[in-house]
Amino acid sequence: MISCEEATLICNKTQYKESSLLERIQLRLHVLVCKTCGKYTKMNTQLTELCTRAELHSLTEAEKQALKERIAHSSGIKDVQAPDDSQP
Repeated sequence: MISCEEATLICNKTQYKESSLLERIQLRLHVLVCKTCGKYTKMNTQLTELCTRAELHSLTEAEKQALKERIAHSSGIKDVQAPDDSQP
Protein backbone atom coordinates (compact mmCIF):
# COMPACT_ATOMS: atom_id res chain seq x y z
CA MET A 1 0.00 0.00 0.00
CA ILE A 2 1.27 3.46 -0.86
CA SER A 3 1.41 6.34 1.62
CA CYS A 4 -0.79 9.42 1.42
CA GLU A 5 2.22 11.43 0.28
CA GLU A 6 2.85 8.99 -2.58
CA ALA A 7 -0.86 9.06 -3.46
CA THR A 8 -0.74 12.85 -3.68
CA LEU A 9 2.28 12.73 -5.99
CA ILE A 10 0.63 10.13 -8.23
CA CYS A 11 -2.59 12.16 -8.28
CA ASN A 12 -0.65 15.21 -9.44
CA LYS A 13 1.20 13.17 -12.07
CA THR A 14 -2.13 11.78 -13.28
CA GLN A 15 -3.43 15.32 -13.70
CA TYR A 16 -0.69 15.92 -16.28
CA LYS A 17 -0.98 12.43 -17.80
CA GLU A 18 2.49 11.47 -16.50
CA SER A 19 1.53 8.51 -14.28
CA SER A 20 2.00 4.89 -15.25
CA LEU A 21 -0.76 2.29 -15.27
CA LEU A 22 0.67 0.72 -12.10
CA GLU A 23 0.67 4.10 -10.34
CA ARG A 24 -2.94 4.76 -11.31
CA ILE A 25 -3.95 1.33 -9.97
CA GLN A 26 -2.06 1.98 -6.72
CA LEU A 27 -3.80 5.34 -6.40
CA ARG A 28 -7.24 3.81 -6.92
CA LEU A 29 -6.58 1.14 -4.29
CA HIS A 30 -5.33 3.76 -1.83
CA VAL A 31 -8.35 6.01 -2.47
CA LEU A 32 -10.66 3.07 -1.65
CA VAL A 33 -9.35 3.01 1.93
CA CYS A 34 -8.33 6.65 2.45
CA LYS A 35 -11.21 9.11 2.25
CA THR A 36 -8.92 12.14 2.62
CA CYS A 37 -6.94 11.20 -0.48
CA GLY A 38 -10.20 10.40 -2.25
CA LYS A 39 -11.42 13.92 -1.55
CA TYR A 40 -8.07 15.38 -2.70
CA THR A 41 -8.19 13.34 -5.92
CA LYS A 42 -11.77 14.46 -6.62
CA MET A 43 -10.92 18.13 -6.05
CA ASN A 44 -7.76 17.85 -8.18
CA THR A 45 -9.79 16.31 -11.01
CA GLN A 46 -12.35 19.13 -10.78
CA LEU A 47 -9.60 21.74 -10.86
CA THR A 48 -8.08 20.14 -13.96
CA GLU A 49 -11.47 20.10 -15.69
CA LEU A 50 -12.12 23.76 -14.84
CA CYS A 51 -8.71 24.81 -16.15
CA THR A 52 -9.26 22.85 -19.35
CA ARG A 53 -12.69 24.39 -19.91
CA ALA A 54 -11.33 27.87 -19.22
CA GLU A 55 -8.71 27.34 -21.94
CA LEU A 56 -6.02 28.93 -19.76
CA HIS A 57 -2.63 29.57 -21.29
CA SER A 58 0.66 31.08 -20.19
CA LEU A 59 1.98 34.33 -21.54
CA THR A 60 4.89 34.17 -23.97
CA GLU A 61 8.16 35.77 -22.91
CA ALA A 62 7.44 38.68 -25.26
CA GLU A 63 3.98 39.18 -23.73
CA LYS A 64 5.46 39.08 -20.23
CA GLN A 65 8.07 41.68 -21.13
CA ALA A 66 5.49 43.95 -22.77
CA LEU A 67 3.29 43.71 -19.67
CA LYS A 68 6.23 44.55 -17.41
CA GLU A 69 7.05 47.56 -19.53
CA ARG A 70 3.43 48.72 -19.46
CA ILE A 71 3.31 48.41 -15.69
CA ALA A 72 6.66 50.15 -15.32
CA HIS A 73 5.54 52.98 -17.62
CA SER A 74 2.31 53.53 -15.71
CA SER A 75 4.09 53.48 -12.33
CA GLY A 76 6.99 55.71 -13.39
CA ILE A 77 9.78 53.09 -13.24
CA LYS A 78 12.50 53.97 -15.76
CA ASP A 79 14.14 50.67 -16.76
CA VAL A 80 12.66 47.18 -16.86
CA GLN A 81 15.10 44.37 -17.66
CA ALA A 82 14.26 40.92 -18.90
CA PRO A 83 14.91 38.30 -16.19
CA ASP A 84 18.37 36.73 -16.07
CA ASP A 85 17.70 32.98 -16.49
CA SER A 86 21.16 32.08 -15.20
CA GLN A 87 20.16 32.76 -11.59
CA PRO A 88 17.85 30.41 -9.65
